Amino acid sequence: MNTEELLDRLELLYPDNNLIVDLRKSILSDDRFALFRLIKHLSDTPLVEALRKIDRIEEFDNDAFSRGQIKSKKWIIKELEKLNVELGTVFLCAGWYATLAAMLFESNCKIEKIRSFDIDENCLTIANTVNKKYILEDWKFKATTYDIHKMTYPLVYDTLRADHSVVTLTDNPDTIINTSCEHIRNFKDWYDKIPDGKLLVMQNNNYRDIEDHVNCAESLEDFAKQTPMTQVLYEGELQLIDYTRYMRIGYK
Repeated sequence: MNTEELLDRLELLYPDNNLIVDLRKSILSDDRFALFRLIKHLSDTPLVEALRKIDRIEEFDNDAFSRGQIKSKKWIIKELEKLNVELGTVFLCAGWYATLAAMLFESNCKIEKIRSFDIDENCLTIANTVNKKYILEDWKFKATTYDIHKMTYPLVYDTLRADHSVVTLTDNPDTIINTSCEHIRNFKDWYDKIPDGKLLVMQNNNYRDIEDHVNCAESLEDFAKQTPMTQVLYEGELQLIDYTRYMRIGYK
């Protein structure tokens, strides 16, 4: 029995079922809108709705929703939930599209607010779209185009309202997350500026085939040397198809 015959039988069993109709459209006609309706039915979260909206943005890098990226972020959620620590105000450094922020908000993690910073201005609109629900909740989330090497603590910085007017904010993080340590040039300079006592969630990998990966770690031990901590709450490895990802959680 081929795929089309199977869908025919499903329609006979469940006549006038919109899910079966959308399943047929998504598989046989490559109808992406039908696919998103189907996904939304199975997992109705703000992240799914955001994915539907940003799918039409040409600059969007689909790797943000690759299996490796999602597994790596779910790994963070899993370990933070087990640790059951107060995250408070979170700085997501090199936050990219801030998909992790949306996943953190949907988790059982204890969060006050998240601020995402990335030097690439193309990330801003997408990050705010992914987390629009939380922007509307009194700016529980906000993304800003910012060079993390210029970061001070507390941080006084300019960000944009929805009408593109500038507003100055002051935030002091309790938790600093960087899942893109492999992308950070002069990583030691950035890391050394973080005040002692901050809760850190750091990820790196050994995937050197990408040009922008300028700070890869060769092993978990190597990554530990890059990220010295006074108290380690968790460290481990996640084996993915093309590389190994390393993670360390603890207090600087």
